[in-house]
Amino acid sequence: MDSRERSLVVVSAGLQQPSSTRLLADRLAAATGAALADAGVPLRVETIELRDHAQDLVNHLLTGFPSPKLEAALRSVVDADGLIAVTPIFSASYSGLFKLFFDVLERDRLDGMPVLIGATGGTPRHSLALEHAVRPLLAYLNAAVVPTAVYAASEDWGQSERPADDSLGDRIERAAGELVRAMAVRERVATVDGFAEPVPFDQLLRSGSGD
Repeated sequence: MDSRERSLVVVSAGLQQPSSTRLLADRLAAATGAALADAGVPLRVETIELRDHAQDLVNHLLTGFPSPKLEAALRSVVDADGLIAVTPIFSASYSGLFKLFFDVLERDRLDGMPVLIGATGGTPRHSLALEHAVRPLLAYLNAAVVPTAVYAASEDWGQSERPADDSLGDRIERAAGELVRAMAVRERVATVDGFAEPVPFDQLLRSGSGD
């Protein structure tokens, strides 16, 4: 693995502040950074709290145009070397805010992007939502989702943070290692500015003629 700096974007869809979703996202990012540091590779991490973009996401969905703040967040995601995406589980699936963020990303902008997915919930029974909801969503966007998904139930937070004593910690370490390996083999792809050549207004009117 070459020693150039890597960039990691962490997307957290937690609604509370602080939230267990953000806590899991931070632990995943820390484990990824530690794994890269062991390889002598520096890491730049940017965390995007979707709750801070909720209104802009709705406006973008209605108008087709992001605010400057949201555009910067979307650009950070598509320009990153790797992505960590964490959502709370509601009604056995990802949150609406999480889905809305990925709805406004053009499908091919995550093509080949190494992604680690995580989720939080009140009961371990909701862990399967990662496989039947979150993974298919990112796969539809052509992202390269690592094999290990990390789910944290309420009971997981009372355990030791040492991986040897904690199944959550073990999953975090394993998933972070998979993400680092995926980031190492992915070639840097030049991204295209989706706003450099805006869609003609008449085409927008035609595409917006239905729901």
